[in-house]
Amino acid sequence: MSSPIGARNKTPRVSKIALHVAAVLSMSTMHVVIAQEAKPADKPEAGKLETITVTAERRAENIKDVPSSISAVKGEKLDVLNSGGQDVRMLAGRVPSLNIESSFGRAFPRFYIRGLGNGDFDINASQPVSLVYDDVVQENPILKGFPLFDLDQIEVLRGPQGTMFGRNSPAGVVKFDSAKPRFNNEAYVYLGFGKDRANSLEGALNVPVSKEFAVRLALQLQNRDSWVSNTNGRGPTSTLEGYRDGAFRLQALYKPSKDFEALFNVHRRDLNGSARVFRANIIKPGTNELVANFDPTRVSLDGVNSQDVTTNGGSVRLKWNLGSTTFNSITGYESVTSLSRGDIDGGFGAVFLPAGLSGPGVIPFAAESADGLPKHSQFTQEFRWESNNAKGLKWLVGAYYFDEKLDIDSINFDSLAPGNPRNGFARQNQKNKAYALFGSVNFDVTKDLNMRTGLRYTNDKKDFFADRLQAPPFSPTFIGRRTTSTSASDVSWDVSGTYNLTKETNLYARVAKGFRAPSIQGRLLFGDTLSIANSEKVISYEAGVKTDFADKRARLAANVFRYDVKDQQLTAVGGAANFNRLINVSKTSGQGFELDLDAYLTDNLLLSVNGSINDTEIKDPSARTQVCGSGCTPTDRVVVPGAPFTPAIVSITGNPLPQAPKYVANVTLKYSIPLAGGEFYVYTDWSYRSKINFFLYESREYTGPALTEGGLRLGYKWADGKYEAAVYGRNITNQIRVVGGIDFNNLTGFINEPRFWGVQFKANF
Repeated sequence: MSSPIGARNKTPRVSKIALHVAAVLSMSTMHVVIAQEAKPADKPEAGKLETITVTAERRAENIKDVPSSISAVKGEKLDVLNSGGQDVRMLAGRVPSLNIESSFGRAFPRFYIRGLGNGDFDINASQPVSLVYDDVVQENPILKGFPLFDLDQIEVLRGPQGTMFGRNSPAGVVKFDSAKPRFNNEAYVYLGFGKDRANSLEGALNVPVSKEFAVRLALQLQNRDSWVSNTNGRGPTSTLEGYRDGAFRLQALYKPSKDFEALFNVHRRDLNGSARVFRANIIKPGTNELVANFDPTRVSLDGVNSQDVTTNGGSVRLKWNLGSTTFNSITGYESVTSLSRGDIDGGFGAVFLPAGLSGPGVIPFAAESADGLPKHSQFTQEFRWESNNAKGLKWLVGAYYFDEKLDIDSINFDSLAPGNPRNGFARQNQKNKAYALFGSVNFDVTKDLNMRTGLRYTNDKKDFFADRLQAPPFSPTFIGRRTTSTSASDVSWDVSGTYNLTKETNLYARVAKGFRAPSIQGRLLFGDTLSIANSEKVISYEAGVKTDFADKRARLAANVFRYDVKDQQLTAVGGAANFNRLINVSKTSGQGFELDLDAYLTDNLLLSVNGSINDTEIKDPSARTQVCGSGCTPTDRVVVPGAPFTPAIVSITGNPLPQAPKYVANVTLKYSIPLAGGEFYVYTDWSYRSKINFFLYESREYTGPALTEGGLRLGYKWADGKYEAAVYGRNITNQIRVVGGIDFNNLTGFINEPRFWGVQFKANF
């Protein structure tokens, strides 16, 4: 368990392993600088866009030739978005139809594509967006927060991806590919300093040990002092929002011949600092606006705030070239432990205490809790056999196995007693095994028309039990162990076609079916029952165009889509208690439009524009949920009126999905000024998303207002790009919005990151 000492958030510790790796990298980098001659990177032709290669269908292909909606983020754009120590949430709104949010801070991101996602805050939450890191699925939501560093590319695949990828992916896949070892000496170091004594180090060292063996060591260290003060002098945590986040990845490539290669990967993360900071009564009643004189740098809490995450993992990827075919084996192991503790009511005291001992505003009761993952393991194995022919019929077949075991701790604390003692404890245990058989074929019908189809059979089983081991005051009955299990199988498929309208322009259409296995929740600390959501199934349709034009000075991808979800798994969060309840709604639909455009307006002026329209709707007259217990103003039709201590029940049919903005837009602009031996540049990026619902029901207070964030970067590169220095700002207009809420106690919310500025220096060797 984490220490309750408030000062820990000022100077959080970093693992000794991470520090040792940093020292090794620094010494090795100096050795490379002295011992080898720099090899300049290949440069694209001035004023022309480089070709983007993706592996969305498990083969390297030009993004233009893949018949589905994909966005790729790499290179300079990725470096800019990753400025300032931001975590994976920095991708939210940066590509069409993607949103990412978290009520845990840096540890537990929740992904949404085309409005499909899951706001469930329990640690075994199932998400319909799959995250794949270096070909290994990261199923547990804590794993999905692994830092982004030394990456070749990020791919966002929209729409069901159940044919090719190994776990639940009816909404899509976010795919991270790290830079692989290469057979040449190279290294880079990225140093950054910024507001609130933030500092960051990212670097990589690539060394060919022999003609057959190469290693690559990469690391990232991010630190930031706490910038929020606790004005409640009796609160055990005096400052908040600081963190120290360290990670490294060591890869080794063995390639004795062109017919065989083995890639080994070992990685680790240590995160220590603040959990999400909840703020009591910051929403103006009857509106979704912040209260007057809101100060983001101050809170008043009586609970402990802390967060610790440790991740360890590794993989072995083997590849045999058998001439006309290739055989792949991918073995992955992941393990994560975590403990996140927070003052959920966002204030201090309670309304029944003497005057002056509670606030800010009305705090009906104290709520301080923690969620921990003391034990977790995930093992995956994939075998894939594929044809090598470049033309004609191409095929791929494979098998996949998934085995996960985890324990979850739910803990309640008494914020009103000296020392904030524990007064409630429950544990969940889940075992999940799944296997799949899959295959696809790709063939030319004519010289201009290519067809693809895929099929996947999946079987998924879960065994679950939960115990309330220490009953809190509000749930004093020992109810005994609750157990359940699920088993489901399904066939996913997709059919797509690409028509070469011209050499530069492709038209495509795709129909796909996705599947998500049943989910189980049982947070018995705050309730007496388990809840189960049955399998959900998605049918998605899309059609679009992809083209390079203006002599490769511009690239456009645009598409329209529609999907229908049967028995969608949704999570009723909060209401009258700090609890989740899984439900199925009979039908949900979504439709919209997506656009990606990159264009050199001049040889030195690059414009990127992307955006999406997502119109989602719950279509189930019987779907209903409990509204807030915090005194909000619901706007849905009341089915069962409220009573003292019991919120009303409302119909949610017709509502949009939670955390699903209808409009997303992103614009970046880079202007370069060539100088002797170098380049000065100005880079700006602006992201907009429209309003969102925080929960399944609609209310005036828990509707997040539209959010616009802008970034600005001024930099100089010299020595043929070997060195770069830059000054930058994130959220430069300092627009502060409520981006999430806690609805069972008071009008508690949490906010986006305020303005941040910093400087960076990068050296390539």
